[in-house]
Amino acid sequence: MLISTKGRYALRVMIDLAEHNREEYIPLKEIAKRQDISEKYLESIIKILTKAELLVGLRGKGGGYKLTKSPDQYTVGSILRLTEGSLAPVACLERQPNRCPRAAQCKALSVWQKLDTMINNYFDSITIADLVDCPEGGNEFVI
Repeated sequence: MLISTKGRYALRVMIDLAEHNREEYIPLKEIAKRQDISEKYLESIIKILTKAELLVGLRGKGGGYKLTKSPDQYTVGSILRLTEGSLAPVACLERQPNRCPRAAQCKALSVWQKLDTMINNYFDSITIADLVDCPEGGNEFVI
C-alpha cells in the first residue's frame, strides 16, 4: 500500500480547513498557498471532497470552501479510501467477496486479511480533529 499525493494532500486540505474553521468560506487560493499545493491540482482534490459532501463550496466574492461537519466527524480512513479507492495491502482484498482463484488454498491470505483489518482500524481511529490537536512532528500516532 502506497498513499498517493492525492490522499496525502486531501488530508492536508482537511486539516487546513479544520485549523481555519470559521463561519466564512476559505478561498482555494489561500489553502493552496498555505499548503504549497498548485491550485490546479488542489481543484481536482477539492472536487472529490466536495462531490462526497465532505466540503461545501461557494463561488464568487466571499466564496471558497468549508467543512460540512465538525473535524471530529471525519476519519483519516474515510478520506484515504475516498481518494485512494482502497487501502488493501494486496489486490485480492480490494473487492469483496475475494475473487482470487487461489483464495481457498492460500496460506498467506489470513496474514493479508489481518493486516487489512489493522490498517483500516488504525486509520478509522484517527479523526481530523486529532490531527489538528497533534503537536508538530506528529508523534502522537504510532502503529
